[in-house]
Amino acid sequence: MMFHNHHDRSTHRARGKSLGIPELIAIALGGMVGGGIFTVLGISVSLVGAYTPLVIVIGGLIAALAAYAYIQLGVYYKDEGATYAFFKRTFPGSPFAASLIGWWIIFGYISTLALYAYTFASYAISGFAFADSMWTRKLVAGGIILVFTIINVLSVRGMGKLEDLMVYTKLVILAIISFVLINHSQTSLPALLADEGPVNPMTLLIVASITFVAYEGFQLVINAVNEMDTPERNIPRAIYAAIALAILIYVVIALGAILAIPFDEIVQNKEYALASGANNVLGHWGTDLVILGALLATSSAISGTVFGASRQMAVVAHDGYFPAFLAQRHNRIPVPAIVTMAALAFLLILAGNLQVILEFGSVTFLLVSLLMAVANFRIRHRTRSSLTLTLLSIAGLLTGTVLILYYEYTRQPEQLAFILTLYALLSIGAWSYARRQRRLAKDAPQKTGP
Repeated sequence: MMFHNHHDRSTHRARGKSLGIPELIAIALGGMVGGGIFTVLGISVSLVGAYTPLVIVIGGLIAALAAYAYIQLGVYYKDEGATYAFFKRTFPGSPFAASLIGWWIIFGYISTLALYAYTFASYAISGFAFADSMWTRKLVAGGIILVFTIINVLSVRGMGKLEDLMVYTKLVILAIISFVLINHSQTSLPALLADEGPVNPMTLLIVASITFVAYEGFQLVINAVNEMDTPERNIPRAIYAAIALAILIYVVIALGAILAIPFDEIVQNKEYALASGANNVLGHWGTDLVILGALLATSSAISGTVFGASRQMAVVAHDGYFPAFLAQRHNRIPVPAIVTMAALAFLLILAGNLQVILEFGSVTFLLVSLLMAVANFRIRHRTRSSLTLTLLSIAGLLTGTVLILYYEYTRQPEQLAFILTLYALLSIGAWSYARRQRRLAKDAPQKTGP
């Protein structure tokens, strides 16, 4: 057989009941609102200033286009393996297609793990004299990855309860932060826009694409397909509702930040922009609240990413596209995959800075979402997809990908070289394992013959 008929039964933690719309929305929001706004706010303000809320809305619309293909494929296949499983089943005759999507999606998750850990560290040390020490930040980022690696290896059940608590608490804190910031506004949006002047629409699209990773995570709903009733109805409702809520949360926080905190301060301290600004606007308690919100948001995202992505890595390894030891499980926990993901995320943190990690993550998820849109186009008659929406998804995601690469080429060619080198290495790895699987498939009949 070219592919093993194996699906990961525990991509999302098991629950003892059928999941309803509110719980599914919480799963998606837990994945998306995972430090994304804390990560992208400073970078976005440094590039487009007062237009940051508009950029966030555009990014959300791109995410909705990406979600269309995921939803159509998710309802059709009803496979909790999601991205990897969809592509493998849509192109069953191509080991390279399965291997490539496996490598790209797993390393996309590794980049988001690095991103969330880096943001956690930035906020964790923001109140200390060494807040701007790059190596201290990187070491703290490695430390928080280590903590959640140990927790995930030792206690899945305990991690599930802790993750629930973090998801709901962070949403409450984010709401409080937004309300307080808006009530301490120092200016108005029309005044800011007047000072800013006109902006190139191309720039807005570029920044929306760069910050696309803030919406990564909605596909976690599909991982829970075996734990919900009527997925045909619940998957689209939960995903679209979660994206709309994420847009609302991000826009309100961004509005509060740009109205209450001077731009110079946001840009100068973009790794921990909200905490830095909140100290002047809200005082010490406000800073503490912002830091607590950021630490909870990034912690829950780190936990969820380690949990779900490590199981995806084990599935890809079981199918022969990663080293075999990564498929091993101890008491159902993919320990080698968890440890390997953590180590690779720490290496990425050591090798890059916040912006290159952010951009690598956004490019990866734009590319993977584009491949999902192409897969949906291939079987659009079976998924009963709208040709117009399918083509619009492909066009939007392709445009976003090209714009990020164009931005890198014109502004930061050394970062583009770093990103392209990573993709070259990933593609070579995927090709080598696909070639190996093809060779094994050819040899298999000879070994099983009389």
